[in-house]
Amino acid sequence: MKNYVSASVLSADMLDFRNEIRKLEKSDIDMLHFDVMDGIFVNNITFGLPVLQQVRSATDMTLDVHLMIADPLKYAKRFAEFGADIISFHIESESDTLETIKAIKECGVKAAIAIKPATPAEAVYEYLPYLDMVLVMTVEPGFGGQSFIPETADKIKKLREKVNSIGIETDIEVDGGINDKTASIVLNAGANVLVSGSYLFTSDDMKSAAAVLKEGKSC
Repeated sequence: MKNYVSASVLSADMLDFRNEIRKLEKSDIDMLHFDVMDGIFVNNITFGLPVLQQVRSATDMTLDVHLMIADPLKYAKRFAEFGADIISFHIESESDTLETIKAIKECGVKAAIAIKPATPAEAVYEYLPYLDMVLVMTVEPGFGGQSFIPETADKIKKLREKVNSIGIETDIEVDGGINDKTASIVLNAGANVLVSGSYLFTSDDMKSAAAVLKEGKSC
């Protein structure tokens, strides 16, 4: 499968965000990863619908929206209307999983389930035929800049093996501590969509940094 890089908004300079988006567009970045936190499901608050709407008006990039909120079913339609191309929600949330997938799909948006580091891969298996992507958190959700949890690689491997065994094409995304050292670990395990924040935005050459992530080896 083709490998993709999704740049995490959490690490962008929000006071100069339009120029940050232009930099992403010129650097072979495939998606913009938009973390939504409600202060309930995770102990942090980030961006909401108005910010997403402004970002949508500023770029044609694929907007990869990750809902870390208690009730994603309640808000899925609005995030789709405000510009999301992909919506990930947590299986650990309060919303009914199949109903949330259905609500996202009815909006013409790709649907993904996200799982925390402690949630087993098997929890997602029954939903795989309905999904476009699975997001494996490789750190605890809530804050950027955390270190990669090595044990999550086994979960990625299990998911890829399951996806292959049932003959479907489902992207596996990873989010948390992804850089030039950890990219090869997750790619070898079966991931093909890599979310990265600080590694990309602090790089002197974002285009080269993105290439390193996609290839899983240093330049």
